[in-house]
Amino acid sequence: MSSPPAADAGTPSFSPLYQQIRALILQSLQAGEWKPGEPIPSEIELAARFRVSQGTVRKAIDELAADNLLVRRQGKGTFVATHAEQQVQYRFLKLVPDQGSPTSEGPAERTIVDCRRVRASAEVARALALRAGDAALQVRRVLAYAGVPTILEDLWLPGTPFKGLTAERLAEWRGPMYEMFETEFGVRMVRAEEKLRAVLPDAEQASLLQVTLQTPLLSVERIAHTYHDAPMELRRGLYRTDTHHYRNDLG
Repeated sequence: MSSPPAADAGTPSFSPLYQQIRALILQSLQAGEWKPGEPIPSEIELAARFRVSQGTVRKAIDELAADNLLVRRQGKGTFVATHAEQQVQYRFLKLVPDQGSPTSEGPAERTIVDCRRVRASAEVARALALRAGDAALQVRRVLAYAGVPTILEDLWLPGTPFKGLTAERLAEWRGPMYEMFETEFGVRMVRAEEKLRAVLPDAEQASLLQVTLQTPLLSVERIAHTYHDAPMELRRGLYRTDTHHYRNDLG
């Protein structure tokens, strides 16, 4: 039976009890006690496990649900969020067509241009909390809609958690890439930070996106994190915006 974490000797803890319970639930999620898509124990069971009130557990779960780590389903219980769910997928894909809904075009046609193990450059190492020269995986792919190349992505992943990831496995996977990461490698992206700017492509980028060197593109740089803010992906995307736009709903 787990108890709320105690403060270090001589160090008072001012963390509200529900936040301590939130941290314990988060530890269980990170440890894989409950897998993506699976239900977690009921509030009553968790209250007994942690020896706190049901209201304290409910408040902790409310915060985790607000952070899209858990999903409440009326009459069914609370489940671990998964990238296999459409609403989670579109948290991380913000490019939508000018005409129609985000889902109207269906899944993108994906082409893996390159997938290879590299030594992390200083820049990649900083982004992924690695040491320069550590093993990393570099992936380049093109996403097309209705046969039109629309997104060019370069990804860098830490080598150890993604050992065994190959171009063939990426090409064969039919779902979202983040779903593959959580299903095949046990890495779940829970939040991301992005930087946007307008850029012009270089010759290779223009060729892959079938645009001219003078075509303005939207550059989106993302660092995605798993539990406890551990960085697990550096992604740089170049987006064509002649028929699409970047959409972000602010609540």
